[in-house]
This record gives sequence, structure tokens and C-alpha cells, in this order.
Amino acid sequence: MKKVIIINSEFFGRGDDGLGEKLMGAFLRKLWAKEEKPDAIICYNSGVKLMAKGASVLDAMMGLYEAGVDILACGTCVEFYGLNSDMQAGRISNMDEISAILMSAESVVTI
Repeated sequence: MKKVIIINSEFFGRGDDGLGEKLMGAFLRKLWAKEEKPDAIICYNSGVKLMAKGASVLDAMMGLYEAGVDILACGTCVEFYGLNSDMQAGRISNMDEISAILMSAESVVTI
């Protein structure tokens, strides 16, 4: 893998959650529209909520996944938030795979 993005929160940045939600939506939709996309997006902690039913950015996450971006959710996090049956975009993974992807990536960006 060359480029991996880590999303560790449902919000982009710290501060106002409403603003953070809006910024996350803008970021993911701009990423979806770009010709060059990351190889993978790894979501953990509350970032897994972006992949679940009802997420305001589900369209972008589904679009990125359908465009070939491997979108992974931390299975422990999905279970913690009780989202097992609500996951819509990407796939559920585990820390073995996540750590292997991160260690082999040329570039990792944390959002």
C-alpha cells in the first residue's frame, strides 16, 4: 500500500462537533471527487461511525469504497459502539490486518 488515511474520530479536528462534522463531510467528498485516491482508509474509535447506517458522510464513504479504496473498520470499535448490524460502507477488520497495512504503507495520514 502506498497511501493510507487514518480516521480516528467521527469529527474532523477538535473543538465544535458541528463544525467537525461539516469539515469531515467536506474532506471525504473532496477526496471522493479527486482522481488520485488513497489505497486505504482505516477507521477506528468513533471514526467507525462514518461507515454506519445514518452517517451524514455515508455517500462519500460508499463512493470511495466503490472507487476501489479499501475502507476498514476496527472490529473492536464496531463492537464497542454496537454497530455490527449497521455497517454499510467498507468492511470490518482486526488489529492484525490494520497494523500490517500501516507498517507496509509508504505514507500514513491521520485525520
